[in-house]
Amino acid sequence: MLLAASLFGAARADSLLKDLAAVQGVRDNQLFGPGLVVGLNGTGDSAAVAAKLTRNFLERMNISLSTADLGSKNTAAVMLTATLGAFARKGSKIDVTVSSLGDASSLKGGVLLLAPIEGANGKVYAVAQGAVSVVGFSFGGAAASTVKNHPTVGRIPGGALVERELSHSLVHRGMLELVLRQSDFTTAMRMAGAVNGRFPNAAYARDAATVAVKVPEELANDRSIVGFIAALENLSVASDAVARVVINERTGTVVAHSRVHIRTVAIAQGNITVIIREEAEVSQPAPFAQRGTTTTVPRTRLEVEEPDAFVHVMQEGANVADLARGLNAMGVTPQDMIAIFQALKVAGSLDAELIIM
Repeated sequence: MLLAASLFGAARADSLLKDLAAVQGVRDNQLFGPGLVVGLNGTGDSAAVAAKLTRNFLERMNISLSTADLGSKNTAAVMLTATLGAFARKGSKIDVTVSSLGDASSLKGGVLLLAPIEGANGKVYAVAQGAVSVVGFSFGGAAASTVKNHPTVGRIPGGALVERELSHSLVHRGMLELVLRQSDFTTAMRMAGAVNGRFPNAAYARDAATVAVKVPEELANDRSIVGFIAALENLSVASDAVARVVINERTGTVVAHSRVHIRTVAIAQGNITVIIREEAEVSQPAPFAQRGTTTTVPRTRLEVEEPDAFVHVMQEGANVADLARGLNAMGVTPQDMIAIFQALKVAGSLDAELIIM
């Protein structure tokens, strides 16, 4: 009991179970497929692929044209992507993203012709068609142009009709599984405890990512299982997580977990700035001089700036807030902060997992 108290006694902000885990078998599926956008005002593809797609489409309508007859830039070959929800039914609508495949400069004003979109198993699950909505523009002339956002990617809200439903099974042999979105043994144990508090002896943590729940016999029928899952989803769970410091060196972003602790350490920070200026001085004879030549003399000016270094001592048990205040007082930049966190980890003074993106 003392061990359990030490593991689970710390106060945490409670979250709903449905924010931490999902029922096994309830998942979305990705759909994709090629398509053809028409009606563009000269901003379509110049490549032959769009003309070939147009010819294939017209041939299905018993209209025969050669590729040479379809040389305008009013069409564009595109790739369609969409997400099919787990409980989407036939006739329901889903959003479609339309992305240019060729060298089209803009899809604004275009209309997508009827196109099937399929899953990874090769089966068609929906068909898409409609006007493409583009948030952006691209205009230009012979010498200048301007572009805002990404005019070669657009969306068709509700542009696809579901034609095939997904099959799913929530309960297997009287059990359902809760899959944690972030694996953690402590959170899994707390989740199982929360379920058992409502339905005694019904759940146990199978591993750090899975909690198995036995469905009561009186709730195992199709009419009651939805209510049982809804009751599980609204249970309060005190979630836990590993202390991490995430660094994105490309953007200079540092994100630290609130439980990151710093051991006693002294931090010194200082920058040396070297400025080198190259200048050319011209020496030439005086006006109306009988002798002399014009000479160019290079001059180099070197300046070194070394500001005073700051030393800040972090005491044992310091947290992220203390470190942030200390670094702000030292006036460090985001890039300097990244270097400091890396040095703290190497020195063994950072009690957290360091992740560099």
